[in-house]
Amino acid sequence: MAKAEWTTAVAPKCRKIADQMGFELVDVCLDREPTGKYLRIYIDKPEGITLDDCEVFHKAVRPLVEDYDYDFMEVSSPGIDRPLKTERDFERSLGAEVEVHLFRPLDGRKNLTGILAGLEGEEILLEAEEGVLRIPRKAASLVKPLVNMEGIEDVVFDEEDGASPDGKDGQEESTQASE
Repeated sequence: MAKAEWTTAVAPKCRKIADQMGFELVDVCLDREPTGKYLRIYIDKPEGITLDDCEVFHKAVRPLVEDYDYDFMEVSSPGIDRPLKTERDFERSLGAEVEVHLFRPLDGRKNLTGILAGLEGEEILLEAEEGVLRIPRKAASLVKPLVNMEGIEDVVFDEEDGASPDGKDGQEESTQASE
C-alpha cells in the first residue's frame, strides 16, 4: 500500500477515536527511518495534550490500526510551534507572530517573519516591517508560530509543583524553614 493511501486509510479511524475523546486529530503520517516504519499521530485539545492523553489515545487506537504495516506507533502533541496547515490553524493564529519559510526567495528572502493578518483566497497576509505581504500559500514550505522564549531563564522548576512563577523553587523555603 502506498504511503498516501496508507494514511488515507488510517486517518479516518484515528479521527473517529479523537472525536470520541474530545481531541483534535492534527496529523497522521507514516515515516520510514533506518530503524523501521513509524506511525505518528498528532492530537491536540485547547488546554494542551498531556502524557496521559497520549497514552489513553494510543490504547484506544491501537486495535484499529494493528492490521497495517508499521513497526512503531507514536502519539504526541504537535508542539507549541505546530505548523499551520489548515484554515482552522490559520484562524487560530490570527494576530500572532509567525515565520513563513518559502520554497523560493521573495525579494531575496526565503524566511519571513511578521504578524499573521489572515488568509485571502489562496494568499497568506503577513504584516511585516515593509507593509502587508501577500504570499501565495503554495509558495510557503512552512508556516509556524514564532515561539518567544524571552524570560524562560527566569522559570525555576520544582519536582513537586513544576514551574514556580516567582522564581523560587520551594527548596529554598524548606531549607530556610529547617534552619
